[in-house]
Amino acid sequence: ILFFWTTNYFSTAAEFKPLLHTWSLAVEEQYYLLFPLFLILGWRWGKRWLITALAVIAVFSLVAAQWGSFKYPVFAFFLLPTRAWEILIGALAAFYLFANNKNDRTVLGIPIGELASVIGFLLIVYAVCMFDKKTPSPSLYILVPTVGVVLIILFTTSQTLIGKFLGSKLLVGVGLI
Repeated sequence: ILFFWTTNYFSTAAEFKPLLHTWSLAVEEQYYLLFPLFLILGWRWGKRWLITALAVIAVFSLVAAQWGSFKYPVFAFFLLPTRAWEILIGALAAFYLFANNKNDRTVLGIPIGELASVIGFLLIVYAVCMFDKKTPSPSLYILVPTVGVVLIILFTTSQTLIGKFLGSKLLVGVGLI
């Protein structure tokens, strides 16, 4: 909230605020405090209701992010209501993984996991190469890398091309650093 009131994240002056990047940790902390409470309160109505409620909240958050990125960009950038959808997509992916085990279905002879993980990786590479500080964030544009990450989480295994790449000694070593 402090950064929302006092900072333009992309201004030159922001470069001299070494703790500016902690805003994302603050958003995560709010989520980690509220999400378990929501699960505890919502579990009594069943898993289907809970997943539906999370999906509806995610959609409303995404709509608010899209609207806010043009009307109130600083609010949309820094605060949880317009960032919740990004985290909730991950929560919904976790529910999916818990309920479904990965299988080896194919599309045009290519295993779905292989195809989906490559598409996910390409979405992330596209976002890294094409998005810049002019890209409204959060907004519908941010669905590109977010969906890419979810595809990798859901479909990448140690047997897929992307799984082998991400599990290579070089990348794991860099990650450990």
